[in-house]
Amino acid sequence: MSPKDDIQLLRINYLRGPNIWTYRPALEVWLDLGELEDFPSNLIPGFTDRLVAMLPALEEHHCGVGERGGFLQRLVEGTWAGHVLEHAVIELLNLAGMPTGFGQTRSTSQRGVYRMVFRARDEQVARTALAQGHRLLMAAINDLPFDVAAAVTAVRAEVDDNYLGPSTACIVAAATDRNIPHIRLNDGNLVQLGHGARQRRIWTAETEFTSAIAEGIASDKDLTKTLLQACGVPVPEGVVVDSPAAAWEAAQDIGLPVVVKPSDGNHGRGVALDLDNREDIEKAWAVADTEGSEVIVERYIKGDEHRLLVVGGKLVAAARGESLWVTGDGRASVAELVEVQLNSDPRRGDAEEFPLETIRLEREPVIRLQLERQGLSAESVPAKARRVLIQRNGNVAIDCTDDVHPEVAHAVALAARVVGLDIAGVDLVVEDISKPLGPQGGAIVEVNAGPGLLMHLKPAEGSPRPVGRAIVDHLFAEGETGRIPVVGVAGTQHTHTIARLVAWLLHLGGQRVGLACRDGLFLDTRRVETRNSAHWEPAHRLLINRNMGAAVIENGAASILRDGLAYDRCVVGIVTDLDGSEALAEFDITESDQLVKVLRTQVDVVLPEGVAVLNAVDERVANMASLCDGSAILYGIDPLAPATIAHRATEGRAVVVAKDHIMLATGSTEVPLMALDLLNAAWTRAALLEPILASVAAAWAMGISPDLIVAGLKTFELDLPAPRPVRAVPPAAARTEHDDRKTD
Repeated sequence: MSPKDDIQLLRINYLRGPNIWTYRPALEVWLDLGELEDFPSNLIPGFTDRLVAMLPALEEHHCGVGERGGFLQRLVEGTWAGHVLEHAVIELLNLAGMPTGFGQTRSTSQRGVYRMVFRARDEQVARTALAQGHRLLMAAINDLPFDVAAAVTAVRAEVDDNYLGPSTACIVAAATDRNIPHIRLNDGNLVQLGHGARQRRIWTAETEFTSAIAEGIASDKDLTKTLLQACGVPVPEGVVVDSPAAAWEAAQDIGLPVVVKPSDGNHGRGVALDLDNREDIEKAWAVADTEGSEVIVERYIKGDEHRLLVVGGKLVAAARGESLWVTGDGRASVAELVEVQLNSDPRRGDAEEFPLETIRLEREPVIRLQLERQGLSAESVPAKARRVLIQRNGNVAIDCTDDVHPEVAHAVALAARVVGLDIAGVDLVVEDISKPLGPQGGAIVEVNAGPGLLMHLKPAEGSPRPVGRAIVDHLFAEGETGRIPVVGVAGTQHTHTIARLVAWLLHLGGQRVGLACRDGLFLDTRRVETRNSAHWEPAHRLLINRNMGAAVIENGAASILRDGLAYDRCVVGIVTDLDGSEALAEFDITESDQLVKVLRTQVDVVLPEGVAVLNAVDERVANMASLCDGSAILYGIDPLAPATIAHRATEGRAVVVAKDHIMLATGSTEVPLMALDLLNAAWTRAALLEPILASVAAAWAMGISPDLIVAGLKTFELDLPAPRPVRAVPPAAARTEHDDRKTD
């Protein structure tokens, strides 16, 4: 069979929030299969075998069949290249350590053109996986060689460069489990948990409650020890020295053996233990001097190094270290023994996800000094059965949380409070962590700000500890989600008016309200931008603004198709109409029925305790009530609209007009809210009665009192020029099949 032409990637669009495909960020790709439209997988000789040979784990993909091997069944029966690309990309992401379970591929109205989408936690990672998957697919189709390992390495490199570190990721995952939203604020590990005025910020294992003063104290080991000692916390005697000779003099005063270490080092670098002669102490001073600003000599404490994690004044995890040894065989050098007996351990590696670090003799002067003390070097060949000490510290990865004595837990919690850290990694040396420190001469040697969490998440031995959850529980009280009230307004007809009126009613209720709509960006009634702000970026800015106690956000169909929603969930979601399809041809939308699958996104994200506010005039809009996780309020001038009657028959709520009044109806009960003749006459002339009803329904849904709603309607002022048309934004796509929203 002749080689097939390359698949063309027509558009690549990153959907940053809930969208027509899924609740999560996703990468949407428009593909032109070209001649491959006429060649599904079963018509390309040997293709399935070549593809599975490249990616054997495709056998685990369920696909639409819903069981293991489902995708292979589709390959054998015949499926198109766009669908195969989806699975190839997902599998490359899985192999690169970013598990991905969601993807879809759907045809468009143009022959041979498909929309393929997959879950994308990070845009750059997703784009790299797409590029590598594309190359792999074409190689499999045309029977060309392809280096799968290199492709996985390329994707993994992007994961390492762009995704959250493991400590931050575990905190974010714990927040997600508690229904707390998150926003990444930079390319690193600065993350906002929650929205607006209720947010909290973390930077790896530091929080907004971690003071600069406390961090400064923790970085000065000598000052830390002075403060701890003053408060009765056991610490080893020590002194700062400025020369090798001073180090030896201090060691004699303290009493041998001693420890020599930098005053502000980290990760155990430059720390030499159990030194008992002048030559070793002076050499250790030179090593420590290169790792920190000052050098400390302190009394040597017998025992193993331990790292205890304190969060919010409580011990939440503990890990123990162990000394590293190799055993000679009479043939291999020390360096070779380290590679075979230590670095071959699959738990060791250079990346953050490994619980143990690779031992690099050439980079560790402390290890070289340790070997010298034993009369050896990296090139030496130890005698058979001789045990050689490689490292005394820096291998803290054995969980011992359940063994910690209560008095030890109290001591480390006190140490964290003395320094002033809300999250602290407390290092102590003790022979038996299950006994009090004092009788066995144990002591706290360091208190660290921003401690690493990996040793507790992936210990080399023992059970992982839920340290991410402990940090989230420290930041948010039980039941708190960090969410501010968010109201989303979707549609075209007077949606900006609804958004402004709802924001006004919330303002009267005492909230500091952010508003993003076609009329501009508003912060607590002050317009700060006049350009159209009914899209993702201005809405996102409201959610990171710490002054905002509530947010009202207008979402046009084009914005949902291009970017998705700026928020993951909302307390009220309003859908007004299904107009505007004529402006969305570039999204492959040509009729209003297709907009149901776009604007339902606004209803899909309503919280279980929230409310969908829906226009009863269009039954397609009213029927979205069944898609809502919460309840629904219908609105419409006509109290006898079929959708309203059916909804009220189930004790549903509605806002209607009857007896020249706006009525709040629940089932068969109607409560007058306000006489129509009390409304601004200009609003009536401008046909704004339905938008007023929608706004009233939203306020009712949010528990605003009827008296306050009436006051708001009487005092609301709005310019009434002809509404600006909704502007289409750069291309994306609308869903034509599969209404089920999927997450991985």
